Amino acid sequence: MTTTTSRRHTVVDSPYGALTLVATDGVLSGLYMTDQRHRPAEETFGDRDETLFDEAIHQLEAYFARELTEFDLTMHFVGTPFQRSVWDRLRQIPYGETRTYGELAEELGNRGASRAVGLANGKNPIGIIVPCHRVIGSSGSLVGYGGGLDRKQRLLAFERGERDDALFPAFAANVPTAAR
Repeated sequence: MTTTTSRRHTVVDSPYGALTLVATDGVLSGLYMTDQRHRPAEETFGDRDETLFDEAIHQLEAYFARELTEFDLTMHFVGTPFQRSVWDRLRQIPYGETRTYGELAEELGNRGASRAVGLANGKNPIGIIVPCHRVIGSSGSLVGYGGGLDRKQRLLAFERGERDDALFPAFAANVPTAAR
């Protein structure tokens, strides 16, 4: 007996460029940025379907409006058990905070696994929602972001509450005054 997997996708605008949301069998399985390292080929995303992503889009809009700091979405991860454990740890890093690769390795019970944590972090299939941008180098430097270091810097600055309406012109008008 063979199992058929259904994949669908949509593309939404964000302050960080277009985001491609992918669902596998109706469950969010990918969020990819333009020019992202480890981004799967477009033909693997399936047909375009706007109907599957209402809640993910709603939560992303709330995040960009600074009304949401923790996503609550059902997600489908495809990866090794180690990768999935890293991605689970990423989801536990609080909004506006960072961890080093070494700290994550230690939290996973293997101090020497910081390089492996970095590789798993870089292959995170659900960027922003699974906040791999919150992981930094041991010196505090911004290293290793599949979406590009500029995006990583902007995401971290955004979560720290810094504003730059030039970077977010379409969204700045929608941010509540209290968040400005």
